[in-house]
Amino acid sequence: MADKRARRLAEFIRPLRVKPGSKVDLGEDFDPRYKGKLKKRDSSELLKNGVSLLAEYQDRLAAQDTYGVLLCLQALDAGGKDGTIRHVMSGVNPQGVHVSSFKVPSTEELDHDYLWRYASRLPARGDIGIFNRSHYEEVLVVRVHPENLERQRVPEESRGPGVWKRRYRDINNWERHLTGNGFKVVKIFLNLSREEQRTRFMKRIDLPEKNWKFSAADVRERRRWDDYQHAFSEMLSATSTPWAPWYVVPADRKWFARICAAAILAHTLIELDPQYPTVDARARRELKEARRELLKQAPEGAPADPYAAEHPDRRPGR
Repeated sequence: MADKRARRLAEFIRPLRVKPGSKVDLGEDFDPRYKGKLKKRDSSELLKNGVSLLAEYQDRLAAQDTYGVLLCLQALDAGGKDGTIRHVMSGVNPQGVHVSSFKVPSTEELDHDYLWRYASRLPARGDIGIFNRSHYEEVLVVRVHPENLERQRVPEESRGPGVWKRRYRDINNWERHLTGNGFKVVKIFLNLSREEQRTRFMKRIDLPEKNWKFSAADVRERRRWDDYQHAFSEMLSATSTPWAPWYVVPADRKWFARICAAAILAHTLIELDPQYPTVDARARRELKEARRELLKQAPEGAPADPYAAEHPDRRPGR
């Protein structure tokens, strides 16, 4: 069953995956309004199924306690990162999911190398960590605004030609190190069109209950649209690897973006195929002894084994 589901999910997300080694032109290669053959009327049921699948495999991931998963979410302002996290992770155990949002670096963070603050928020084994914005800010915002290199106190000789290629190499090596130690890295870029971003900004201005979401800085950053598109294209080209692939998710339709994100994360977990631990002979003997003792403690008139009484199709120990 897992193999069938994995194949179906792989087929669905294949158009979104950035082939390692390929050269990406974001504006030419990926359509923000793409939705395949899906219909919006089917979206609720599809998302519900995806969330259910995630819950099942997250439970296994936590029980096995061998692998961890890091999901990196990148997008322009109003790209839908918060909503994607809220909807996709709605049915999973919150104890096993940790979301980290990265804003302007603090003084302490600036006193370390540029990956330090991200490394300190990595998930533990058995957990799913979500980076709402991630270490890729260091080759996106910092690239569009290179004055940030000075704020990071990067030595002058490290700010010259080749700085972005070095950072791509650093990031690829770091992600390979994580993967080799049991931490799967999966990366999603929510690809929003310029007009859809304008529409969402207008909504934030027009609706009083959404005013808090709007910042004048968002409009200033929008003026650098072409610079960001170039930075995104180079980032995707340089850092989609076999061990940590990028997926470009069309984000103009929120319902489709959420289904895609759930499918990508579910596919990642199914590929890991975490299993519930099995107990040894000694532990099984202890379970049987505990069961006998609990059966004796059943109150008069109550079923000796309430679970077995409700599930007659399942034998004890199965």
